[in-house]
Amino acid sequence: MRLTTLYKLLLGPVLLAQGRRLRRTALRLKEAEGERSGIVTIEGSQSPLKLLFVGDSTMAGVGARHQSAALAPQVAANLAERLGRSIHWQMVAKSGVNTKQALELVRAHQIPTADVLITALGTNDVTSQTAPLKFIADYKNLVDAVAKQTGARFGAISGLPPLHIASAAPQPLRWYLGRYAHLLDEHLRRWTALQQNLTYVSLQWASNPKDMAEDGFHPGENLYKAWANLLAENIATLLSKRASTDATNSLG
Repeated sequence: MRLTTLYKLLLGPVLLAQGRRLRRTALRLKEAEGERSGIVTIEGSQSPLKLLFVGDSTMAGVGARHQSAALAPQVAANLAERLGRSIHWQMVAKSGVNTKQALELVRAHQIPTADVLITALGTNDVTSQTAPLKFIADYKNLVDAVAKQTGARFGAISGLPPLHIASAAPQPLRWYLGRYAHLLDEHLRRWTALQQNLTYVSLQWASNPKDMAEDGFHPGENLYKAWANLLAENIATLLSKRASTDATNSLG
């Protein structure tokens, strides 16, 4: 953290100038069109598993043409197939929100009961320079609030993307954003590892710039598909591990 702060101080004027220019000139893609809730029906299955997706522009499907090619519907369909169980899902997401703002977004919505929380957050904590300990405190507040509001007992926490490949940002801004994202991601991974009913899903594998959307910042559709598969796999594993125990502990 001290080294990252030193880099920020040394490169401050350049980073600020590049950041302002990026905000003015960056290609702005729309959130994917389509429904933000749905049902995947498996005939003859037990009671449906209820998923709540919370996040920023990546959860909202920026970089995909339609929600069907974005994250939430693909996780739901993949998980239904893995579990042989119907899925009810709902998404609460908005471009530009950091983790604290995502909590405000959740509180502003009437959300039905849920079993599993799935998140995609952190990039806007990087751009807004949220301190690592504040980032984790905000994440904990979000998880706790969702558990209280919806009854969710499990969660799949997506790590931060490798921002050092975001071609939309010039150097050295791209390098700095990547370094700060890695710092927040390490704190998130360590915190999640301490929580019994949470699973962390790394995005560090998504490091090929060719798989990015045309804005050079968001995932392309191939990345969304691979990410959805990993989330479904991790959720299925988490539920399987807890199936033999009475998971009475709340999220976080």
